[in-house]
Amino acid sequence: MKRPPLDDWKEFANLRIPDILDPQRWTSVKESRAQAGDRFVLSSGISIYERVHFIRGLENTWVDIYEHPQELRRLIDLLVEMNLTAIEIYAAADADGFIITDDWGLQNRLMISPDKWREIWKPAYRRIFQACRKAGLLTFMHSCGYIVDILDDLIDIGLTVIHMDQQENMGLELLGNRFGGRITFFSPVDIQATMAKGSLEEIRSYCHSMIRHLSRPGGGFIPRWYSDPQGAGHRPEAIQAMCEEFLSINRKRS
Repeated sequence: MKRPPLDDWKEFANLRIPDILDPQRWTSVKESRAQAGDRFVLSSGISIYERVHFIRGLENTWVDIYEHPQELRRLIDLLVEMNLTAIEIYAAADADGFIITDDWGLQNRLMISPDKWREIWKPAYRRIFQACRKAGLLTFMHSCGYIVDILDDLIDIGLTVIHMDQQENMGLELLGNRFGGRITFFSPVDIQATMAKGSLEEIRSYCHSMIRHLSRPGGGFIPRWYSDPQGAGHRPEAIQAMCEEFLSINRKRS
């Protein structure tokens, strides 16, 4: 992409927004609910931060935080309203949860100042999570990287489940001590470290460490595998070892 779709805020009025009420967008929702039976149906929303920087460009977005905060909020509000409409439709179709995806972390820090995150983005997530709770949907959020600085905020505004593919850059013990019992962790073995580079025995051992630190009463832990194992360099035998170990732990705890 040579230029982002909204390279200049003067062009905001010309930004083409998809019609979220188009019935064709929702034809499979009720079918998915019927096919799922008694299984959990997780519906998906529109990212906020990622969609903003897809539309504005990443550098522009970071500059906007300081030089064009009002315009930035206007775009964020537009995306929030689209999510609120989607939440109503998913709830009417008897979905169980709603997930939003925004990667906020670098390897060792947040991408932006935590204070600026709280000032600009936190109110948007609050509106989305509150709408989910009012509609009876459990709230999920995926975010990769180091997000310790905003996890308390996300919990406070209504996040129920954090979908976290990395943990070793923050530390299982830290995550468990600070947030265990207050939020549910939905995670595979760390996709960049142990899962990609560890021995099968190290992977199995890490499964037990995840349960020990993250699975606390009042919060809990949901194991999963990574959706792009080939892209992350995960060996088939490593995936099998992880899945078998989690299943074994579950059988022993049942």
